[in-house]
Amino acid sequence: MQGQPPRILVRGVNWLGDAVMATPALQRLREAQPASHISLLTHEKLADLWQGHPSIDSAITFAPSETIWSIASRLRKEKFDTALVLPNSPRSALEVWLARIPQRTGYARIWRNWFLTQAVPSRENRVVMRKRSVAEINRLIANTEHETRNMAYSNGAHQIHEYLNLVVTLGASSIPISPHIHVTSSELELVATQFGLKLHASEPIFGLNPGAEYGPAKRWPAERFISAALEIQRQTRCRWLIFGGAGDFNVAHEIETGIQSSLAKTAKALLPLNLAGKTSLRELCVLLKLCRVVLTNDSGPMHVAAAVGTPVVVPFGSTSPELTGPGLPGDTRHKLLTANAPCSPCFLRSCPIDFRCMTGISVERVVEAVLSAAKTN
Repeated sequence: MQGQPPRILVRGVNWLGDAVMATPALQRLREAQPASHISLLTHEKLADLWQGHPSIDSAITFAPSETIWSIASRLRKEKFDTALVLPNSPRSALEVWLARIPQRTGYARIWRNWFLTQAVPSRENRVVMRKRSVAEINRLIANTEHETRNMAYSNGAHQIHEYLNLVVTLGASSIPISPHIHVTSSELELVATQFGLKLHASEPIFGLNPGAEYGPAKRWPAERFISAALEIQRQTRCRWLIFGGAGDFNVAHEIETGIQSSLAKTAKALLPLNLAGKTSLRELCVLLKLCRVVLTNDSGPMHVAAAVGTPVVVPFGSTSPELTGPGLPGDTRHKLLTANAPCSPCFLRSCPIDFRCMTGISVERVVEAVLSAAKTN
């Protein structure tokens, strides 16, 4: 209808970390299209992430059980002019085609190009995160005299550039900016009260996130989290919040118990608060912002913490900080640690050899990094 602002649909990605890494693209799109109505189609599990986000006007959610025809039917009623498809799946392109959105842009990929009006070629710096075979891992170790990471990436390899490159087609800038998740001061006060935390206490709040949904190859050992947490608490008198989903209950309980048992005879020591499986995604966003620093594995909460403005310390093993590290690449507030193992990154869920990429990251290095990061916030 004439006189109405253009209506843009962004088909969002389905994983927490990826969704956070897409926020720079959404911010650039809003800058380029200030008068447009921008809606985000997102999995319902991520709905809380977009609450009050300044880059979008509305979020349209779908359930895992909802059919593609049902989603398309709802989208047709919104009468969008343009769809920007961030995922690479055939289904995501089919959704906007069935919704009869006139302009449909996404990356050119097999089985889906016919559904797009603009199939964008892969960008020059795109890196495919290929899993290494066990034979390749053993060959790298055997042929490397000094154990150093043998993978080098260009400056534009990070995943945030993948999404920024797409919004360029709608007139947006491709210059990267920090991922951002919006949290209000009133939310901070409300959630702090809800979980019995003091916003301006003399003891700083530190976060600890020992899980990683992808698999054990991304998880620094639990006993090292315990040792690091105890030494950091000894030096800072901090209060630890232990984060995680329902699937992280066992490791979170192990760490909580390990810290508590060591502090049992310490006068006035603040015991950790285990929040694994006890928070909504929105509460997680707010609690991560309450922390002065977060010690975390490479995970969705790692990306959220950085996006709400909290420095993170991350032991990286099977994955690459150059490709999927937290925040804006090169941000020195975040401390990204590797063991320089020649087989890393392997992108495997479980280590087929001796887990040297993670066991090579010492407790002492992590403690030093956390104390350094805490000073920046």
